Amino acid sequence: MRFGSDLVVNAGVLHMATIDQASLEDFDRLAAINIRGVFAALRYAAPLMADGGRILTIGSNAAVRVGFPGSGLYAMSKAAVASLVKGAAINLASRAITVNNVQPGPTTTDMTEAHVDMVLPLIPLGRMGEPREVAGLVSYLARAEAGFITGASLTIDGGYSV
Repeated sequence: MRFGSDLVVNAGVLHMATIDQASLEDFDRLAAINIRGVFAALRYAAPLMADGGRILTIGSNAAVRVGFPGSGLYAMSKAAVASLVKGAAINLASRAITVNNVQPGPTTTDMTEAHVDMVLPLIPLGRMGEPREVAGLVSYLARAEAGFITGASLTIDGGYSV
């Protein structure tokens, strides 16, 4: 039995703590949601997906490229997702399933609300991203015209990581 041709994995949790302050429980929660959750979605959906499908994960451009005190565990979890995407892209290429990682920078969401004052001055475009802008990139990657893009981590961050 095959099901739809697209999978978007958009689950994540943010926890800020320095390495000496983070508990093993904090680490386990980040790893369970940000890494294991993505792996499980890919692992169980891929065998059921139609050939030529699209898998898209939502990572974090800022976490991978721009460090802040207390962001190490979160950055580690999002870097793991970017690496997992590369491997999955290679593994699923024979079925023409593309796998890509969208890495938004600061975007207006409930998760980033508390950090706006800290990051807004660092964004060259002078504003936070909007969820609809990230959704537009995801939508493009799901289209047939994006069929030659795979294993990529694509940045959408208003110049934040430039």
